[in-house]
Amino acid sequence: MKKLKKLTVLLIPIMLISCSSRNTRPNIIFIMTDDHARQAISAYGSYRNETPNIDRLANEGMLFSNAYVTNSICAPSRAVILTGKHSHINGKIDNSGAKFDSTQVTFPKLLQGAGYQTAMIGKWHLRSQPTGFDYWRVLPGQGHYYNPDFLSPDGRERIEGYVTDIITDMALAWLDERDKEKPFLLMYHHKAPHREWEPAIRHYKEFINKKFDEPESLFDDYNGRGTAAKTAEMSILDHMNMAGDIKIHPDILTELGIEPKSNWDFRALTSKLERYTDEQKAAWKEVYGKMNNKFKEEYPGMDKDDLMKFKYQRYMQDYLACIAAVDENVGRLLDYLEDNDLADNTIVVYTSDQGFYLGEHGWFDKRFMYEESMSTPLIIRWPRVVEQGSRSDKLVQNLDFAETFLDAAGVDQPEEMQGESLMPILKNQDIEWRDALYYHYYEYPAVHMVKKHYGIKTDRYKLIHFYDDVDEWELYDLEKDQHEMNNVINNPEYKDVKEKLEKRLRELRVYYKDTGEE
Repeated sequence: MKKLKKLTVLLIPIMLISCSSRNTRPNIIFIMTDDHARQAISAYGSYRNETPNIDRLANEGMLFSNAYVTNSICAPSRAVILTGKHSHINGKIDNSGAKFDSTQVTFPKLLQGAGYQTAMIGKWHLRSQPTGFDYWRVLPGQGHYYNPDFLSPDGRERIEGYVTDIITDMALAWLDERDKEKPFLLMYHHKAPHREWEPAIRHYKEFINKKFDEPESLFDDYNGRGTAAKTAEMSILDHMNMAGDIKIHPDILTELGIEPKSNWDFRALTSKLERYTDEQKAAWKEVYGKMNNKFKEEYPGMDKDDLMKFKYQRYMQDYLACIAAVDENVGRLLDYLEDNDLADNTIVVYTSDQGFYLGEHGWFDKRFMYEESMSTPLIIRWPRVVEQGSRSDKLVQNLDFAETFLDAAGVDQPEEMQGESLMPILKNQDIEWRDALYYHYYEYPAVHMVKKHYGIKTDRYKLIHFYDDVDEWELYDLEKDQHEMNNVINNPEYKDVKEKLEKRLRELRVYYKDTGEE
């Protein structure tokens, strides 16, 4: 009996240490939006909009000014984040191919196995069922902005309301109901601001008449670039749908003799309106009906430049209104953490699955290795670990997220993962860091017709190889040409730079095991 007492006395401190270690491991909230360009965040210097709650994260944490993706398209980006592996390794190279292989090792599975309670709420977009989560409710496919359906282990359910608000309601409800004895991972993923942009009713009147400054390259003629830029189908003027995107009703377009821009253009608007409740339809008609009538009056006098300017303004009005709802809901989440004494021990990450064109080069969408597309916002707050209001200009990628979360939780990183933990950067440690990033885009021929390409980015230069039905190289000096308007691949002044980048690119392709046929 005495021996048992001694054993008990010895075990109690060990158990207390073990429990204490588990309870002090940080919670992780991973906020990801879809297609949120960093140039639409005021912490990144946006001239278009204000994002006070996202800025709050930046003011209380670290903003990464050189964060990029490995493959700028939705599903592949998500697969890279989950696995910590490039697209050619994790198998999800494009949106249209096979569904994500969910049997792979992912960071949520590893955190779950290490005692974390895990939840995935919002946009999944991988065509496979989420794995590694104790709780999940996700949008099927792209999902809907209004009255969205959600999938869960219990089946499919339609919920009335606005998707950004609903996803947040679900996230806060899960935080209330979770096991309070365990650290948690919450993947809180928004549909917004993905095309076709449908703002919350509360933002209709605020944004519908706003005017936004135009980017310098709105009327880009692509001189100085190669075939890929000249043949891409991403023009606001020529390829953005007048009904689905701009919200001009098909009846008016038909009356004006305007043909649909795509085979889904007209239906994209009418099918969404059919989904609305009577109250939602009335609110839409009150605001967008007036805009439609004004367009009907003014269109006969418009030339191409006028139409481009009109479409750009309509694009920004709806896109930025969607972001306003995201920012409000980020604020709701941050307030919840404060009110429930969770803020100090919770890592909050804000990012997007990639960047997006907001009229730069006359474009919308993403895909290219050019800056607006390859870049992504990345802000990380971790009180008492990350210095408030700090910034990092290190070259980082979404390839690094899984490793960072595992490192923060004290979980070993599998050797097969290809990224690097950002923890030394977050802790402001003096370390050697990568000198270049690798990128590879595959989805061609497909919507938007951006040609296949791969390349290398350093702090100053970018070398891109477009291949498949072309064989063209582009080189940009980002210090002298930050908007990538002038390809200097054949400029003799850059001969040495070109050769060094080609050599480094070959090394990166070997390092990341991307050495197959182009």
